[in-house]
Amino acid sequence: MANQSDAMFVLVGFPGLPEMYHTAVSCVLFLVYVIAVSANGTVILLVTWKEHLHQPMYIIIANLAFSDMLFDTITLPKIIAKYWFGAGTITFYACMFQLFCVHYLGTFDSLIIMFMSLDRYVAISRPLRYSSIMTTRRTIIICMFLWVTSSVFSMINAIWSAQFPYCGSRKVNNCFCVNTAILGLACGDNSVLRETAYYTGMVALLGPLLLIIISYILIFVKAHTVLRDTNGRKAFSTCVTHLFIIAMYYGPREFVYITYQLRYALSLDVSVLLLCLYTFLPHVLNPIIYCLRTQEIRQLIRRELRRKFGLNIETGGGLHS
Repeated sequence: MANQSDAMFVLVGFPGLPEMYHTAVSCVLFLVYVIAVSANGTVILLVTWKEHLHQPMYIIIANLAFSDMLFDTITLPKIIAKYWFGAGTITFYACMFQLFCVHYLGTFDSLIIMFMSLDRYVAISRPLRYSSIMTTRRTIIICMFLWVTSSVFSMINAIWSAQFPYCGSRKVNNCFCVNTAILGLACGDNSVLRETAYYTGMVALLGPLLLIIISYILIFVKAHTVLRDTNGRKAFSTCVTHLFIIAMYYGPREFVYITYQLRYALSLDVSVLLLCLYTFLPHVLNPIIYCLRTQEIRQLIRRELRRKFGLNIETGGGLHS
């Protein structure tokens, strides 16, 4: 058997997709990548650049944007290259690294969304004490803690997966290396890893989701009180928009986990399509829902556009004169 490090995997992408649609699908993926990276990159630059945005909510949003941008950059270019140039092969180490990043960043997204809901709960239930409870320094420390915590099992999972021999078919029936696609290619008995990965994934998903549900129930209980003032209405409106992304992030994942538990086998095409929808679509919408809808960001962008427009007019006037 060839050296494990020399093993090459082949990313299949969408297994049942006819060849005539390859170009169209790859163009859609490329457009998604460009929009997601541009939007999330803009959010990160704005939050980093403008000191008045160095607030807990925006710091949390910037961390989410950075995670989404990393995820897309690690996964999308490879599958786009597969459809454009036929470059679907991926080395063993690259696949294991991608496996680690996919589960690492997915776990982090779940935890940071939970942290965001807790931040909104404090903003609504303790508005007078919010600035003392949610300080900038404390928010940064918690975000760093979530980055480290998310990596623990993801690293163990990737190292554990790398120990198995892959001596049969190395066709990864997915758009990127993920547990459900990789572990099915291993030759050894990996049932313990499969069960561990499944239950750990459930904890990483259901634990934060439970806290999110509790925090929003408490928020809605307080709704009749907070809606009496302007700040309360603004915070409550922000929560309503957040719920859309939360439902889109957790809903399809819960559906996939439930079907797995009930032993109801989804077709490969449906599984891959669902995975791409609940993974990449939120990355495009997150900057709009979480950031561009907020008044401070809109005003900042408006001021910058007006300043730039004014500069262009003056330059144009100088040229004409």
